[in-house]
Amino acid sequence: MKEFIIDETGAEMRLDRFLRREIPGLTQGVLQKLLRTGKVRLNGARAEANARLTAGDTLTAPEIEPEQKPRARQVVKMDPVRQKELEAMVLYRDASLLVLNKPAGLAVQGGSGITVHIDGMLDALQGDAPERPKLVHRIDRDTSGLLIIARSGRAAKFLTAAFRGRDVEKTYWALLAGVPELLEGRIDLPLKRIDLGTTSRAEPASRKDKEAQKAITDYRVLDRAGKRFCLVELKPHTGRMHQLRAHCLALGTPILGDAVYGGIFSEHFAQQLHLHARRLVIAHPEGGLLSIEAPLPKHMRDGLAYLGFSTPEAEPAKRGR
Repeated sequence: MKEFIIDETGAEMRLDRFLRREIPGLTQGVLQKLLRTGKVRLNGARAEANARLTAGDTLTAPEIEPEQKPRARQVVKMDPVRQKELEAMVLYRDASLLVLNKPAGLAVQGGSGITVHIDGMLDALQGDAPERPKLVHRIDRDTSGLLIIARSGRAAKFLTAAFRGRDVEKTYWALLAGVPELLEGRIDLPLKRIDLGTTSRAEPASRKDKEAQKAITDYRVLDRAGKRFCLVELKPHTGRMHQLRAHCLALGTPILGDAVYGGIFSEHFAQQLHLHARRLVIAHPEGGLLSIEAPLPKHMRDGLAYLGFSTPEAEPAKRGR
């Protein structure tokens, strides 16, 4: 049997899609037969094709002989301009890991119609390391900010466990349309993933709903312009798909530029999602804690300037014992 421990990159995926991604050449017919005969187990129990995976789940399946040639790993063709842009994203580098400031609009992984993504460019970041860098978590394509990349298999295992165990302090900044009634609080609202054909979204769900997933976010308003706009700090305690976007909408204050969750568009703001992964504090594979902040992207700096808000500089990376 082959065992998979689900990490952040597999969380929220359907079980059948995850297995087809992880087992090259696995056909739908073979997968359906394995599921029907109970040979695929999720946390020890018989699994269904449409089961949603959660970070930390254990998934087992028989070793399968592929019925077709495996797909080659997609590698993004690098030219001098793209290489320079990629290097400019690097905020921190040591023997164990890299930290990137990902721009909004750049996907972390490939998918339908996505040919340029971070995963496909990791070979260009290998440098003098003996192994190809590895993803250990992800952020949405339209979200900018911090992305940690492991530089070895050992570091990847350590960092994946940290994200899976929620031992990472994540802080996001967002510009919202409107101001929450309470300027500080906690959003404890379960979410349910809704498939919409080629895309998905998260919607509030009853706690009694079997498909509902626990979702908790702390928020704090940092600055505001009357009752029309505000800058908010968001700290997720869970990692659900689109959690911050759905929770901000539930407050009645959607994120600016969020076409999926009701964010307004205005000539005064860029037509982009104003959500940024600002700060991470995580245990370092070699010991101690790494604390790092990412500078805001231009479209968010412009939005803050228009509203008359200050734009604090990002703190330098710190690694303490």
